[in-house]
Amino acid sequence: MAFSFNFDIPLPTEETNYKENNDANAKDVALKRSEASATVLTKTKNAIEHEPLLDPLSHIENWVPETITVGALPPLLCLNESVFEKTAPEREDSEEILAKTLTQNSDLITGVYEGGLKIWECTYDLLEYIDDEGETFTGKRVLDLGCGAGLLGILALKRGATKVDFQDYNSTVIEQLTVPNVFLNCEDDDDSADETEEKNSSPPSKRKALNASQKSLDCCGFFSGDWNSFLTLMRNKTSLPKYDIIFTSETIYNTDYYSSLHSVFSDLLAEDGIVYLATKSHYFGVGGGLHLFEKFVEQNKVFQIKYLKDVEQGLKRHVVSLKFKK
Repeated sequence: MAFSFNFDIPLPTEETNYKENNDANAKDVALKRSEASATVLTKTKNAIEHEPLLDPLSHIENWVPETITVGALPPLLCLNESVFEKTAPEREDSEEILAKTLTQNSDLITGVYEGGLKIWECTYDLLEYIDDEGETFTGKRVLDLGCGAGLLGILALKRGATKVDFQDYNSTVIEQLTVPNVFLNCEDDDDSADETEEKNSSPPSKRKALNASQKSLDCCGFFSGDWNSFLTLMRNKTSLPKYDIIFTSETIYNTDYYSSLHSVFSDLLAEDGIVYLATKSHYFGVGGGLHLFEKFVEQNKVFQIKYLKDVEQGLKRHVVSLKFKK
């Protein structure tokens, strides 16, 4: 899958890329430059908590599901990306990001659209890591941060999490993609249970299936907005939620966002919780990457980073964990 970016930043030359990837001193220079830089204009998008419809697929025409399978993980249903793009003009989109991504031929428009309509490759890396480790989430509270299609949170829900919250920058992503995907997977679980039930009784009504899906959705929260606003919204709740697990994939491409991302981790992660972060080593043309983020985390002295998985095919990628320093 090809990805394109639309930042007002000059693309680095091959010489610059080489230095930034191989010279440790260049990392320090890049970090200082990013902290002082005003080349990327970050915008505030107020956080919203979304209430899903009883049947979120009922107002979406021409939707086509596909099944994503990774190892021994339970199958994950997701709206087909190609069909989604082709039917974009027919969809409700108060942010107009569907039209902008098509006209600008970009998967990322800083401060406008942050890539949530694509399933980025590092998400699959994290799913494969979970499969390799045999992770289950029984009784856990989980946050899928920068969720996009929501596959990581959906997996946690299927594997026993008691509460899963989904957050993305764009409300259109949450309403048109994340919530429908969660609903699809709730219905799939209901259908599996119904097949067993059919052997002993008559098939349940559609209303019963919807009610069962709604019960599963009640275990979920859906939020849009930038991370600072999201954190403010969560702080204003009667009780500040604390998550046992925070998933986040392909979210450290922009160094301007590191501070707000770090704040979400430090405020919302439970004392013994863990952050799973999947990322590329470096995001060419954008400036961020794991080495710069690791440097930022080390300077703040709150978390310790552990490398869990390295992927050498294509652009070098990683899965790492963050835990509070003891």
